[in-house]
Amino acid sequence: MSNIMNTYGRLPVSFTKGEGAWLWDENGNKYLDALSGIAVCGLGHAHPTVAKAISEQASTLIHTSNLYGIPLQEELATKLCSLSDMDKVFFSNSGAEANEAAIKIARLYGHQKQIELPTILVAHKSFHGRTLTTLSATGNPKVQEGFSPLVPGFIHVNYNHIDELSEQLKSNSNIVAIMLEPVQGEGGINIPDNNFLTEIRELCNQFDLLMILDEIQTGICRTGKWFAHQHESISPDIMTLAKGLGNGVPIGACLAKGKAAEIFTPGTHGSTYGGNPLVCSAALATIDVLEHKNLAQRAAQLGHFFLTEFTNKLQNQSLVKNIRVKGLMIGIELNKPCTELVKRALEQKLLINVTANQVIRLLPPLIISDDEAQQIVDIICQLIQNFEPS
Repeated sequence: MSNIMNTYGRLPVSFTKGEGAWLWDENGNKYLDALSGIAVCGLGHAHPTVAKAISEQASTLIHTSNLYGIPLQEELATKLCSLSDMDKVFFSNSGAEANEAAIKIARLYGHQKQIELPTILVAHKSFHGRTLTTLSATGNPKVQEGFSPLVPGFIHVNYNHIDELSEQLKSNSNIVAIMLEPVQGEGGINIPDNNFLTEIRELCNQFDLLMILDEIQTGICRTGKWFAHQHESISPDIMTLAKGLGNGVPIGACLAKGKAAEIFTPGTHGSTYGGNPLVCSAALATIDVLEHKNLAQRAAQLGHFFLTEFTNKLQNQSLVKNIRVKGLMIGIELNKPCTELVKRALEQKLLINVTANQVIRLLPPLIISDDEAQQIVDIICQLIQNFEPS
C-alpha cells in the first residue's frame, strides 16, 4: 500500500534515467517521450547545459529568499522582458501560482477603478490550474466537481467566439480583464482563428481591460515562436509562464506590461521559493540553449512535418475527426473516446497523452530528430488504424 495520496491514475511504469527524447524504466526498457513531461522538458532529458548549470548553482547557493536581492533573478527577468517586450516579472513556483498572480493583479486593477466586484472573462474548455481560484477560472466542470463553493468573479464564454465576448462586455461593467490561452492545451489543442487574439487586444483597448494570456503550455518556443501571441504581433498586458521555462525545474513567471506592471507593491504578493538562485540558473541555461539552437524555428518546422505526415497518412481514416497542429502542440481528435490508446502506446514504448477524452495530444521535446519524429508518426498512425475500443 502506497503512502502517496491517491490523486493520480498512474501508468504501470517508473522511469530511472533519461537522455534527450528517451526514457528508461526500472527494467532497462527504452521509451520515446512524445509528451515531454506535459510540455515541460523542451530540451529533452538530462540536457548537459541545464544539468551543469543546476549542479554548479547547487554547490554555490540554492536559496536565500526574496527578502534579499537575487542577481540571477534580475538577469532572468531582464532576459524574459527582452524576449517578450514586457516590463516586469513576478516569479513563482508553478503555472497555477503565476495565474494566481495574474488574477490578483486584475482584481487590484478593478478596485483601483472603483469596481466592487471585479470580474474576469475566461473560456469554456480552458485550464488555468488546480488551486481553488485557478480551478474556478478553468472552464472544465470535471476539474471543478466537488470543490464548491467556487471563487466568484469569473464568467465563462465560448473560446474563439469574439461576438460572444463582445456582448458580455457591453452588458457587464464589472469586467476588468479577459484571460485566455493562445492555444487551449488541456482542452484538446484548440487553435483559434488567425486574428482572434488581435480582436481580443482591440476589445481590451476599447473597454480599458487587461488582456491576460496564459502561455504556461504554449510559451518558451513550443508553438514555433518564443510566445504563441507573437504569431499575431500583439502584446498582452499580462502573460504567465511555467512548464518549459526550467526544463523540469519548478518555476513560474507572471510578466506584466505598462499599467499592469505597476499594480503590485510591497506586501501585495510574495513567494518563499519563487525565483531562487537554483531555478533561475536552470531557466537561464534553458533559454540560452533555445536561443542558440534556434529551437523556436525548429518547432515550427517539425510542426509542419507532423501536420503533413498525419494528414497524408490518416486522410482515409473515418475514425479521425480533426488534426490540429501549432508548432509542437499536436492534437488528433477522434470521433470516439480513446483514452485507452495511452496504454497501447506505452506497450509500443511511446509516451503520449489523451485529453478532452478523445484527443491524442503530442508535446514532444523541441530537440527531437527527424528520425524520432518519424517514429512518433508511424506508431501513432498504426495505433489509430488498429484502434477498436475494448
